[in-house]
Amino acid sequence: MAENELQVEMRNIYKHFGGVKALHDVSLSVRPGEIHALVGENGAGKSTLIRVLSGAIRPDSGEIYFKGKKAHISNPKDGILCGVSVIYQEFALIPDLSVAENIFIDEFRTSHAVVKWKNLYKRASLFLEEVGFGNISPSALVANLSTAYQQVIEICKALSRNASVLVLDEPTAVLTSKEVEQLFVLLNRLRDKGVSIIYISHRLDEIFQLANRVSVLKDGLNVSTVNITDIDQQRLVNLMIGRDLDDYFPKRESNIGKLAMKVENLKAGRAVKSISFDVCEGEVVGLSGLVGSGRTEAIRAMLGIDHLDGGKVTLGDSDVKIKSPKQAFALGVGMLSEDRKTEGVVLSLPIKHNITLSCIKRFCNAIGVIDRKTEDSFSLEFAQRVSVKAASLMDEVNTLSGGNQQKVAIARLLASGCKIIILDEPTRGVDVGAKIEIFNIINEMVLQGYAIVIVSSEMAEVIGMCDRAVIIREGVSVGTLQKHELTEQNIINYSMGVAANV
Repeated sequence: MAENELQVEMRNIYKHFGGVKALHDVSLSVRPGEIHALVGENGAGKSTLIRVLSGAIRPDSGEIYFKGKKAHISNPKDGILCGVSVIYQEFALIPDLSVAENIFIDEFRTSHAVVKWKNLYKRASLFLEEVGFGNISPSALVANLSTAYQQVIEICKALSRNASVLVLDEPTAVLTSKEVEQLFVLLNRLRDKGVSIIYISHRLDEIFQLANRVSVLKDGLNVSTVNITDIDQQRLVNLMIGRDLDDYFPKRESNIGKLAMKVENLKAGRAVKSISFDVCEGEVVGLSGLVGSGRTEAIRAMLGIDHLDGGKVTLGDSDVKIKSPKQAFALGVGMLSEDRKTEGVVLSLPIKHNITLSCIKRFCNAIGVIDRKTEDSFSLEFAQRVSVKAASLMDEVNTLSGGNQQKVAIARLLASGCKIIILDEPTRGVDVGAKIEIFNIINEMVLQGYAIVIVSSEMAEVIGMCDRAVIIREGVSVGTLQKHELTEQNIINYSMGVAANV
């Protein structure tokens, strides 16, 4: 392929952090008008490679070319001037400014001229119409927009910088299914206009739906670059983690015990009308349904996070009214929130303190002094139980990969002594390898007699991990599928109201 046929080419990139080889002779080429997926486990080198491309970090060696011309990128400004724009999971928007102000934020930084607001809004409207979102008002405050619309504003900001290479890092992690569809339409429209898109995602179905080609990184090395039509999911997983898709959901022996929790006719606001389910010791029960069906809202109301209008919760032989998560913990019920970064862990605290956060009193003497030695051994035990990968337990959680952050959150639940564990989207935003590790942790918990409830939007996860699943539709539990009945077709039928007895 001739150099001028490539929008961007990274050649033989090396990057070390101390003794860690983050990138070792990695090359990547992206064509104009191509969606190029970049996949690999957390720690594979994806983020480092993109940071090199954008100018956020300098490589130890290697070269970058744009349309055949060698570029010298030493800082983010150089990257932007070369046409590179990166949209991360945490948007770089200013909530209290308008849509137009965010799109053209660079002009406010470099110019002291009087702002011609009418012209600014008109230019913003043109960008919004170009990407198919002319319904967004350029004068609207960004804080009042949905997550999907905020992402559109980020893309418009990139286009205002004349971006020819757009990098999206896990762009659908917090979007609803309808918003994902809108995003895909937009990305395909940009591809048709000749924009090169580097798409980073752990969701393989998205990769196969969107991408033209896919590059796989593992341990800082190039594994392969292939046309998406020349590979299937099983082979792609094998390239990423070195094992087959058949091993994706580790097998376990079921040894279901007595009833641990029973929930009857929960009602909460407009989202939860009548939801019932139960779970036994040594069992994994899934709560499945379309996004917006009321699954998470039911759990939050049951645990006293949100207001509960009605219903009955029984733990063992006792009826209980849970008024707060703290009371739920005291009763042995713990929840892992779907919003890991704000509700699952404290990012600025070390791993050790995150694990002992919910049970710190057990290490205090009568006057409140903490026995650090006992706390250290206790936190180490639970970190090892869930295989947290870190140099030290004093490392801040924000330095860990998404998968390891999730494992720290699970370790905190186990350390609290809870025996009924509710996991809301437990593998969202983590790579394939970390997912398998989390599945193994769940299996170990089940073997030890924990009662597990999994709320998941991924049907494959419900099918692969659950002993049975309760299907929720429009705030109502509409059916229960046993293990042998768990198929995508059955779940879809119940979720969409076409099952025979719905």
